[in-house]
Amino acid sequence: MSQAPQAGGLSDRLVDGLLDLISEGALAPGDSLPTVRELATRFAVTTPTIREALRRLQTTDAVRMRHGSGIYVGDGIHRMLLPNPNSTPLKDEHIVQLVEARLTIEPGIAALAAVNRTVDDVERLARAVDTAKRAPDDNRPKLNFHRELAAASGNQVLFEVVDSLLSARSREQRALRAQIENRVRDYEQHVAIFLAVEAGNAELARRLTEQHLHDLRTTVTDHLGTPE
Repeated sequence: MSQAPQAGGLSDRLVDGLLDLISEGALAPGDSLPTVRELATRFAVTTPTIREALRRLQTTDAVRMRHGSGIYVGDGIHRMLLPNPNSTPLKDEHIVQLVEARLTIEPGIAALAAVNRTVDDVERLARAVDTAKRAPDDNRPKLNFHRELAAASGNQVLFEVVDSLLSARSREQRALRAQIENRVRDYEQHVAIFLAVEAGNAELARRLTEQHLHDLRTTVTDHLGTPE
């Protein structure tokens, strides 16, 4: 019978023990875990206690508990950064800071993507570019261009930074997109960045992404009436 580590509180020890179980078993997202009863026996605790530890892991999507089906490893098991889904709406000056953060980070990401992109990355970027041309009632999966660009960089931490900004701040990101009046230019800039990444031209990808986000910052500051 496995015993949880002795350091820390019981809940912390159980969380660590469950994570060790996933790691030592080389379990991947979608793989199943033992039942609650089996886990309780394994760690010599009651079923309500093991459920509490599982709920903690569920909040970060490290595990997923499906009623009537079982317990599975979640997509969040390998995440290093976690967005805060319960933060309050950003003030105007923070929205500008959000764009400035992206302006600082994403040009370098585009350059890395041009160097590290795979065939699959290029295909997903092409589909992300195509997403912008779809009709509102098109129910095919929609891919976000900037998220796919970050994924193509090959750097998991950078991907999670961008993914966290886009996921946790989806309300603000929608507001930012709504301020883009020149949709044709926005689309053409995405196409140009995509072509630079596809061609492996890191410096061009960096420069085009910087210009793209600089234009977005100008649009936002003009809309909010804040100085650049």
